[in-house]
Amino acid sequence: MEDEYEKFIRRMNPPRVVIDNDSCQNATIIQVDSANKHGILLEVVQVLTDLNFVITKGYISSDGGWFMDVFNVTDQEGNKITDEEVLEYVRKALGSESSFMTSVKSIGMTPTEEHTVIELIGSDRPGLLSELCAVLTHLKCNVLNAEVWTHNTRAAAVMQVTDEESGAAISDPERLDNIKQMLCNVLKGSNEGREAKTVVAHGITHTERRLHQMMFSDRDYERGSDDGLDEKQRPDVTIVDWHDKDCSVVTIRCKDRPKLLFDTICTLTDMDYVVFHGNVDTEGPEAHHEYCIRHIDGSPVKSDAERQRVIQCLEAAIKRRVSEGLKLELCTTDRVGLLSNVTRIFRENSLTVTRAEVATRDNKAVNTFYVRDASGYPVDLRIIESIRNEIGQTILKVKGNSEDSNQGPQDSPSRSLFGGLFKSKSFVNFGLVRSYS
Repeated sequence: MEDEYEKFIRRMNPPRVVIDNDSCQNATIIQVDSANKHGILLEVVQVLTDLNFVITKGYISSDGGWFMDVFNVTDQEGNKITDEEVLEYVRKALGSESSFMTSVKSIGMTPTEEHTVIELIGSDRPGLLSELCAVLTHLKCNVLNAEVWTHNTRAAAVMQVTDEESGAAISDPERLDNIKQMLCNVLKGSNEGREAKTVVAHGITHTERRLHQMMFSDRDYERGSDDGLDEKQRPDVTIVDWHDKDCSVVTIRCKDRPKLLFDTICTLTDMDYVVFHGNVDTEGPEAHHEYCIRHIDGSPVKSDAERQRVIQCLEAAIKRRVSEGLKLELCTTDRVGLLSNVTRIFRENSLTVTRAEVATRDNKAVNTFYVRDASGYPVDLRIIESIRNEIGQTILKVKGNSEDSNQGPQDSPSRSLFGGLFKSKSFVNFGLVRSYS
């Protein structure tokens, strides 16, 4: 009955999307109004993030029965969004024709016969990605798409694989059990005391949100106190009480980076908190996010222990996606075993991957790796050139500033992969909230 009532409310108050390219000189303004429901904010941010929009400013208001978001967005080069096809997609994805309003309680799993999804989580160590890819190649599995994160000595991955011969999803239960067991054995290694988990499923899910959920469930935010960050790099997360509004105010200040808003909203949503007012400002090198939050039951953050847990979880969400290391991009014709071969070459040259994004588009492999020296020393660029000569100078390219290779780790030293609206004052500045040190 509750679902039917919510559907009725949505039919009576369909989402409305307004896109304005005139009011702001350097950004496109996207406004979304709709009936309110837990998780809608995350779904809106997810759509914008998946389009690789850069959100420079944001205003959030979802108190009561109505929801309104306003975002200033640009493309990756800092330009307005002018492609009419892209803008029409935004209108449909967030407007009355969208289905996102019906699926905000969980990411779900949409069935597909095109590939099999493998979720992995376990202890991080140098060379683990290479070992996992070698096992998948041995088991005649081809990795189409994958994303891998590491944080606080833990590693998580979501991979989409197909059968080498048929090119379709793997359906044989006995074979799937064998894949799960062999991958789990590799994840455990000789460390039987640390939990490792492998899940195999047929379906499509939102990879980045699933990675956040996996690492949150694994309690990576509790593991390790020395993350290798100096005070300038460390995110500054505080929570204060606003007694007059019976809510808590979360303030986040940290170095800006892509998808930062998605990561923080995803974490708060999956912890069952509602952001009912908020301001986002990411113009310049530093991002400033401020959220008024309540628990889904309407209560603010009640205790020091709860406050500390929220802070730890937000800090972990921010640091999981830190792109440390030298960025390498590989683009070539896809083939079975390609990922296994490339990661083996990295391992043999004492490089460890701290984060990876693997994609297959029109029979082309487009992969991004962030690599560091496995011993913690700066990456020797002569080794990089040697690897490029072996793989192919035009196939593997160094992206970004090569000086990144000389920077110290931005996260745990043991981290290795598997080897006018927006100018409102701060809530704290109103003098209506009490701060905790």
